[in-house]
Amino acid sequence: MWVICKKEFRQFFSNLTGYVTIILFLLLNGLFLFVFFNILDYGYATLENFFNLSPYILLLLIPAVTMRLFPDEWRSGTMETLFTRPLTAWQIVWGKYLAALLVVVIALLPTLTYLFTINALSAEGTTIDMGSIAGSYIGLLFLCAAFTSVGVCCSSFTLNPVVAFLLSAFFCFVLYSGFTALSKLVGTGADYIIEMLGMEFHYRSLSKGVIDSRDVIYFLSFIFFTLFITVQRIVRKN
Repeated sequence: MWVICKKEFRQFFSNLTGYVTIILFLLLNGLFLFVFFNILDYGYATLENFFNLSPYILLLLIPAVTMRLFPDEWRSGTMETLFTRPLTAWQIVWGKYLAALLVVVIALLPTLTYLFTINALSAEGTTIDMGSIAGSYIGLLFLCAAFTSVGVCCSSFTLNPVVAFLLSAFFCFVLYSGFTALSKLVGTGADYIIEMLGMEFHYRSLSKGVIDSRDVIYFLSFIFFTLFITVQRIVRKN
């Protein structure tokens, strides 16, 4: 598993594509936070806009990271070679998944500088709510892990990286915002249950700074189920 993880991680940074993807993610975040929606205009230390906008920017970053994981293997014929080695389907999938997730986490690390930026430039006497920010980052990590599992799954269903990118972006968007939007269309009673099925509900819950076991179980179950589908897909194709 770790051999696959290291191979995929090195391959992502073997050309400019990996670096450009991360730079674009950070550039978009910077533009939205300090140009289009200037967080310094609020007069108090908050990263609320960052955590509100990040899921939608990740809808582009994560599919870009995962879109070549399986299509390149299918087209080059190396997937058959992987199955001839002492590797199980689960090890192959987990290796690729962890490599992609590690890239996404590396892309998130520079955003920690926003903490020091708003603390230094915010109005005098204001302080950062570290509990809320810590919870928001934990929620963002779980969301990244869930989005990455969707991206890995979608990439296993096509030979075309562009199609994999579009499928990943679409399903991540639907799974994140779709249930919340649908809950607003139905009557009272079922709306809360429908909203709970979506990622946004659990992400917002974690962002409040309280780590609820139900939110953690939701994300872990979703990741396992999505990777299970991926394993079944590559086993049947081979």
